[in-house]
Amino acid sequence: MSTTSIPFLRTPFYLYDTELLHDTLTAICTEAEKYSNYHVHYAVKANANPMLLKIILDAGLGIDCVSGGEIERALEVGFSPDQIVFAGVGKSDWEINLGLDNDIFCFNVESIPELLIINELAADKNRIANVCFRINPNVGAHTHANITTGLAENKFGIAMEDMEKLIILAKSLTNVRFRGLHFHIGSQILQMDDFIALSERINEIQDRLDSENIHIEIINVGGGLGIDYQNPNMNPIPNFKDYFQTYHRHLKLRPGQSLHFELGRAVVAQCGTLITQVLYIKQGSFKKFAIVDAGMTELIRPALYGAYHKIENISVTQNIRLTDPITVADSEETYDVAGPICESSDVFAKGISLPTTKRGDLLAIRSAGAYGEIMASQYNCRPLPQTYILEELNID
Repeated sequence: MSTTSIPFLRTPFYLYDTELLHDTLTAICTEAEKYSNYHVHYAVKANANPMLLKIILDAGLGIDCVSGGEIERALEVGFSPDQIVFAGVGKSDWEINLGLDNDIFCFNVESIPELLIINELAADKNRIANVCFRINPNVGAHTHANITTGLAENKFGIAMEDMEKLIILAKSLTNVRFRGLHFHIGSQILQMDDFIALSERINEIQDRLDSENIHIEIINVGGGLGIDYQNPNMNPIPNFKDYFQTYHRHLKLRPGQSLHFELGRAVVAQCGTLITQVLYIKQGSFKKFAIVDAGMTELIRPALYGAYHKIENISVTQNIRLTDPITVADSEETYDVAGPICESSDVFAKGISLPTTKRGDLLAIRSAGAYGEIMASQYNCRPLPQTYILEELNID
């Protein structure tokens, strides 16, 4: 498959396969709709590109926001306020007021002081705010330490020992309405056992609340489902069947309760690719570098988390479609793929095999649809990357 139709585009840029996004959303909706009380919200922090958000809106998903800016973006795209959940450990007054003014579906509250401020601001507007309490369940997840969120040591959520007194407090306040409990234990989780452990902890919590005659309407289990970064071509769509089925089998919902999910990475990660051009092949003392024009300013995950992204030389393999089989090259060499930023951590991969690569070749850094474009910066006064839709490039 020829790459001759894209060199006119200035690299680096993000390329989105919206056909794959549609397929992913179909898989989500097909599996979630098997359970009448399941509701999926897209975690917009993964990617807030308006083109992608419109597709997600059309698929019928709600939205999970963690800032006022994300609420504004969701409203601009066309999401209804009653589809918006507002989470985040540090909500400012203007952000809370924005949610109140638009009568959003729910605030996920993370502390007693936050609850009191929401009640105070709602009273000033003569409004009643729906709230769920984010509980820290002290459940670990098999993922990178920097993206675990459900342990007692993490900044997120309310300690379980404070849960009942907070519910009692909420019920005494005049301008908040307590609706339920929210949980989120981490991101890029591939083992269903972690979600089973969360389900069992929620069951324990619900039994405890039942004994005190406290009943809730909403259980929100957050997101966290991971993707296959190693084999994006073989596994472009996560296993949503097992994900939703795990909660169905292990989480004991009470009659009338609804279960809410906040999926982000699993929705958009595989549909996005960062395209970069090789500037130089540099021979070091004991290794060879492919110096490219993308850097940590475009994709910070490798520098921030040591994250792995599969890298392909699409000028050699002639593969643009993200689900194409990989063409085997005649010869390969070992490279460190590094960017131009003046930081030692600006390296996408070390010691990887690529087809023999030369100046001007295009490299595709895969599985970059989540936490890629949205985390881009202008460090070194670099421009933010442009974005394109694969289908609009008319590539055969």
